Amino acid sequence: MRLRRPRGRAAAGVAAALAVLAGAGVWTASGAGGTPAVHQEDRVMEMPGAKIDTSYFTAGDAKKKRPAVLLGHGFGGSKSDVRAQAQDLARDGFAVLTWSARGFGDSTGEIGLNDPAYEVKDVSRLVDWLARRPEVKLDATGDPRVGVTGASYGGAISLLAAGYDKRIDAIAPQITYWNLADALFPDGVFKKLWAGIFFSTGGGCKTFEKQLCDMYERVAVSGKPDAQARDLLAARSPSAVGDRIKVPALIVQGQSDSLFPLGQADAMARRIRANGAPVAVDWITGGHDGGDREPGRVNSRIASWFDHYLKGDEDASTGPAFRVTRTGGISSTDGAAQLRGATSGRYPGLTEGTRKVLLTGREQTFENPAGAAPPAISAVPGVGGGLAGLSSLGVGGLSIDFPGQYARFDSEPLRPGLRITGSPTVRLKVTSGGDDAVLFGKVYDVSPDGKQQVLPAQLVAPVRVEGAKEGKEVEVTLPAVDHNVEAGHRLRLVVAATDLGYASPVAPGTYKVSLVDGSLTVPTAPGVKTEPAGVPWWAWGMPLAGAVIALGLLATRRATAPAPDSELAEVPLQITGLTKKYAKSTDRYAVRDLSFRVEKGQVLGLLGPNGAGKTTTLRMLMGLIRPDSGEVRVFGHAIRPGAPVLPRVGAFVEGAGFLPHLSGRANLELYWQATGRPAEDSHMAEALEIAGLGDALSRAVRTYSQGMRQRLAIAQAMLGLPDLLILDEPTNGLDPPQIREMRDVMIRYAQGGRTVIVSSHLLSEVEQSCTHLVVMDRGRLIQAGPVAEITGGGDTLLVTVDGPVTEVLADKVTALPGIGAATRTDEGMLVRLEGATATELITELVRLDVPLTGVGPHRRLEDAFLTLIGGSA
Repeated sequence: MRLRRPRGRAAAGVAAALAVLAGAGVWTASGAGGTPAVHQEDRVMEMPGAKIDTSYFTAGDAKKKRPAVLLGHGFGGSKSDVRAQAQDLARDGFAVLTWSARGFGDSTGEIGLNDPAYEVKDVSRLVDWLARRPEVKLDATGDPRVGVTGASYGGAISLLAAGYDKRIDAIAPQITYWNLADALFPDGVFKKLWAGIFFSTGGGCKTFEKQLCDMYERVAVSGKPDAQARDLLAARSPSAVGDRIKVPALIVQGQSDSLFPLGQADAMARRIRANGAPVAVDWITGGHDGGDREPGRVNSRIASWFDHYLKGDEDASTGPAFRVTRTGGISSTDGAAQLRGATSGRYPGLTEGTRKVLLTGREQTFENPAGAAPPAISAVPGVGGGLAGLSSLGVGGLSIDFPGQYARFDSEPLRPGLRITGSPTVRLKVTSGGDDAVLFGKVYDVSPDGKQQVLPAQLVAPVRVEGAKEGKEVEVTLPAVDHNVEAGHRLRLVVAATDLGYASPVAPGTYKVSLVDGSLTVPTAPGVKTEPAGVPWWAWGMPLAGAVIALGLLATRRATAPAPDSELAEVPLQITGLTKKYAKSTDRYAVRDLSFRVEKGQVLGLLGPNGAGKTTTLRMLMGLIRPDSGEVRVFGHAIRPGAPVLPRVGAFVEGAGFLPHLSGRANLELYWQATGRPAEDSHMAEALEIAGLGDALSRAVRTYSQGMRQRLAIAQAMLGLPDLLILDEPTNGLDPPQIREMRDVMIRYAQGGRTVIVSSHLLSEVEQSCTHLVVMDRGRLIQAGPVAEITGGGDTLLVTVDGPVTEVLADKVTALPGIGAATRTDEGMLVRLEGATATELITELVRLDVPLTGVGPHRRLEDAFLTLIGGSA
């Protein structure tokens, strides 16, 4: 059943506040793989006290009614950060509106930390605007069918919008807060490091509303939040209107997140579920401390959530009520963390399935040092992402407790082990030399030999104990985590006087801490079941590869290949009229009537936006798929599966699978043996010299970095020194030095008359490494020729003017006779001539009263590429 609620009327008189100040035109992109084109409209909207920069995305039939989605950005970002997700949602059949919040991007105004009087009302005005769009589905006059999603700052605004505006129908907040006061002042302790980053990321204190700036400076100086500060942040938090949020909510929260930990998501889930609305909770591995935010999976789930609750599609899955991503170790093949989901049919909360773990240790005395320095270290914002990820793998991160500044209580070795899912708790008696004590509780996973201790997700729980001079019992709720403790490991409770991320009293003090009941209460959430591990690729990949090869050989025997063309015997590649339609389509083409030729010694760059047909072309070139028409000839031979000329072709496409326990050299030798060709034909020494792997060849592949694995794959493609080498995105995942090395590899290989074809999105690298280019768009050839001809030919001119180039001016220039395209850039406008001369262009620009400051040739590949493919970029 689709959850519906009574509707409120749209506020009267809002239309004037939404006057469009400036339209930035319409941008259109062709979707990859034949998906609908996405249309983007940019405009600035006038709001009380600010001008809000927005982008509106739609795709498909313009007359078709569709629900809308408002997509917010994170703190310190802008609408451009969520453009890709907006395009995907538009292709999924939504009308999507993004905006830069006040004080961010090109929007004006002061930052109000989602002030209900400003930022939240801005969202309601955006909903008003959506209600007037003819393609947006309405539930009533002025009431569009609309959902809201976003991460962090944008996640909070989705919750607040649902609480303040009854027209919101579904939400999907991500890694955000329920109560900002609790997040920045947990248990009355100032989270100074994150708060400082928060205000500096916003552009400095003065970019905020004055009362927020005053509050921050007051608390930062005193080191202790006051009631006024808490009230100010709490009033701008979703918790202030929690009882009004009654829409389906998909809550995505990060495990590696010391800013907005899992407890914030727990509070919002419990409140919204109590209101009677459907709720699903998803714990991802990453968060504000870094790590994998799982954008592909999460965005797909959000789209399905909106499909179900906005479109009313009952077949669209909303997913499990609870899901947590667990790390099952590191892949020995590529070094990436292996992620597996664990699910439950209901959300267990943070205290389900508790188990008592006995701790040992007498009452202990420790000091708070003068100036609270040196502080203990747990999470380090901006650095801790990798550390939190390591802790989930059972590898110790950076966590330091200084002697004399903490108490420690250990368990016996656990038999059996356990998985902590939720927030452990412990009862302590605290005695302070002064009235108050500020302490930091954390639970370590300690190895059997005691040499390694892991702090799960690098999280710590601050606690302020007031009136502790005579001793006081308190229950400490420790950070919520999902962490597996293996059998034989111990749990270690540490209570420290300081932590780098928080403000501790600067005056020296003495604390005494003891256990009240001698145990740690640990939640285990027994109803959450981990998905079974996937089958290793080689268990099915090798038999499947054998079947594919057998079928290919069978097809080869049955098909008669055209006779070789002797006139092309010395031509590495000639493609003629190549055409391939999408599966089950009669009029949609992946590649259409493509023809070009590659000569010996060339390094040819194959360029084009996503969906241009590059990968399909490469697959046809290698005989992996058959064209519908046209042909590919390599050294005069028509390409078919098993064609005798294929040994002269080496290819690196979509990575290579290596046996992780073998050395790099052993992997290459095994691969060459599988070809059945003589060992002396491998030319392994020459290929390895070009790849430049050095001593690493003797090491197991599982120890390789991403760049080394990439170069090993290139070396594998070079075995036998093929005359034609094909590389598809060879620099993916490489850092700048590794990219430079890969460029040198390609150039060295082409020396001596061999030919390289490389498909890449890195235009600057293509410009430096390639001699020739083929530019494709929507499956067609746009231009082919030497790099210098494409980037600097007399048909592309840079026009600079006094002031910005408007979209209107670019459109007028494009419409002139003899002009192929006019594209705005940061420097001015790139104009491609198709028949007109430079003199004729200048004459027309003067006639149009354009304030010219210069007209001349332009030689940057990036700008030439944008000019060639226009809006498809």
